[in-house]
Amino acid sequence: MAKKQTYLVAVDGSEWGERAARAAVNLAKQTGATVYLFSVIPWSGFRPLTMDELESRSMVRTEEEDTLKAEVLEPLAKAHADSGVTIETGYTWGHPVDRVRKEIKEKKIHMVFVGRRGRSQVLDMIMGSVASNLAHSVGIPIVLVP
Repeated sequence: MAKKQTYLVAVDGSEWGERAARAAVNLAKQTGATVYLFSVIPWSGFRPLTMDELESRSMVRTEEEDTLKAEVLEPLAKAHADSGVTIETGYTWGHPVDRVRKEIKEKKIHMVFVGRRGRSQVLDMIMGSVASNLAHSVGIPIVLVP
């Protein structure tokens, strides 16, 4: 018997992330897959040097996590709660492309859905994009949702 598939949707609170979640849920309805809404909070590697900085950063970090859950993950999960699809959520800190790739391996994800903002190819080459970088590096099917 085949293992139930899981689709990871990279979400960031944007309308493009919402579109990607909708596309993943629609496909999951047909395939019986689980949808995993996943977000990465960018982390620069900043290391506090003093106890005051450490305490302050810890509070800010907790606030950022709470905001992400309350404003992005929970509303998106609730929006698809009646779909009949199993919806899971998760988040982490770090560089978005690196952390999504790591999550794909750890959770044995079968397909990735990412919203694509539709900037020009030139701008993507200069600035890069999470969607483009993932499309060239994940090694599993990826759906770029406009």
